[in-house]
Amino acid sequence: MSAVPSDEIAEKYLQKAISETNELGDEIARSAPEGAIPVLGSGHPLADVFMVKYGPQPPEVQEGVAFFGRAGQAILKSLQRLRVDPLAVYGTNCVKFVGQDEDEARAQLARELHIVQPKLVVVMGEDALAFVNSVGFPLAGELEPTLGELQRFTPTIEALVVPDIDASLDEQPAKTRFWQAFKAVGAWWAELPPY
Repeated sequence: MSAVPSDEIAEKYLQKAISETNELGDEIARSAPEGAIPVLGSGHPLADVFMVKYGPQPPEVQEGVAFFGRAGQAILKSLQRLRVDPLAVYGTNCVKFVGQDEDEARAQLARELHIVQPKLVVVMGEDALAFVNSVGFPLAGELEPTLGELQRFTPTIEALVVPDIDASLDEQPAKTRFWQAFKAVGAWWAELPPY
């Protein structure tokens, strides 16, 4: 029996993640009430970095995509400044549409984490932190509200808590506070072993 090349194995994992992400997106869309527009996660389905904030903003609702608009542009600029590959990032919201049942949203976020299998979860804001801590993800420890310091989330996933990006865009002190915490992503990325 011959060995399967590792790039073939990686391709199979990627195809599985794409399929599971699409299935989850379909389920989220079906669970949204009439007139509610679900906002789906976006990015690489097997990303190293998984960013999560609490709820969708109007531009995200308009497009149906998490991190669309000002927040997404700010994150993209920050990732570029930190020399983090934006193609290795996945972003989502805890709650996928206005008025969503939080138990349903917790189950969906847990599934997203299982599908993506990130190495780092960046939790944005106090509401997102409380929500992530309430998910009950297997082997997950309680994350502390300590900004800008890497924490252990699970045995294989680290976490970083930063201020809410949506609340950090209008005033310079808030932007600075966000940046001071978020720049730890760059140091973490620089330590990742090459593929």
